Amino acid sequence: MECYEAIDLMGDALEDRLAPDARQGLQGHLDECPVCRNYLDQIRVTRDALGHLPPPRAGHGRRDELIDRFRKEFDAGA
Repeated sequence: MECYEAIDLMGDALEDRLAPDARQGLQGHLDECPVCRNYLDQIRVTRDALGHLPPPRAGHGRRDELIDRFRKEFDAGA
């Protein structure tokens, strides 16, 4: 397996959605490739950190206001 193939599988591997043969191929590549192991570790750390962020505040109207302004500007320019 090449690195680009391993990278394509990493997201599914973290979600435990790989078929057994793909999982085995990825693991074999990771056993031999420290760069991909490091990359997968970085993805795990990032994913875990994002999972600890507080949920967005409900009812925050600023986003809706900005979207409305964008739509008006976009429609005016069309």
